[in-house]
Amino acid sequence: MNGQYRAYLVGEDGVFRAAEAFEAPSDTSALALAQRFARRGDVEVWQLGRKIGLVKGPRPPEAPERLKARPEARPET
Repeated sequence: MNGQYRAYLVGEDGVFRAAEAFEAPSDTSALALAQRFARRGDVEVWQLGRKIGLVKGPRPPEAPERLKARPEARPET
């Protein structure tokens, strides 16, 4: 028998931005299925009032040191 779960897309500010209801046979399966929602960011998986876990979304790659913004030199006046 499948359980009812919800996957909540978590914004950078920690506020839920979207939700998707789905069914899964177990908590482990629910976390695995929630991976598909995590392409757009972190996802919290819940079953009713019980938090099952957090699935981390992709992180933007760090810019190499030479490409990071540097403060511009200002001419002396």
